[in-house]
Amino acid sequence: MSTEHGPERATGPAEPDPPPPKRRVGLVAIVALAAYAVDLLTKILATSELEGAEPVRILGGLVYLDLVRNPYAAFGMDLGGTWILAVVAMIVVGVIVWFARRLRSVGWAIGLGLVLAGALGNLTDRIFRAPGPMHGHVVDFISVFGPRGEYFPVFNAADSAISIGAVLIVLLSLLGRDYDGSVHSKSNSKPDREPGDDE
Repeated sequence: MSTEHGPERATGPAEPDPPPPKRRVGLVAIVALAAYAVDLLTKILATSELEGAEPVRILGGLVYLDLVRNPYAAFGMDLGGTWILAVVAMIVVGVIVWFARRLRSVGWAIGLGLVLAGALGNLTDRIFRAPGPMHGHVVDFISVFGPRGEYFPVFNAADSAISIGAVLIVLLSLLGRDYDGSVHSKSNSKPDREPGDDE
């Protein structure tokens, strides 16, 4: 039966909101531990095999293995005393560990796990290597396009992990993928969840 306002419409209960994506603390830990192990192992091999040796040319000269003891920041950047760099690394590690429990995005978890591993890897050198605690020199051994860092500063696996993780996080941000698993688009003001994250 209709009224002057038109036919009546049946209204059902509102659909419940989908559950939030699961937390990604475990993924951060797995990525960080794996990348940290790679950094630690490669530095052990570099110091045992390359100490006092001539640079080793591989990949047709694209890469040279060349051991350097670096008192500076990543890629040889001079940002002050080594103890300052050690303190900064400790702060970065603390912030990432604190923030990890809020992560619900796989991409963000991988990115921050890599940054965490890189910070821990170089911090380990700062604390335990010569010339002393908080002043230790970082072991670098990868030189691209030429030996002795002729074309690009010599770096290590930890530096690579930090760079890859940072680029991944920036890319996710530009794509509108947030750390909580939501996806923001210009055409849709309401955030969606990443596919598969609500399992």
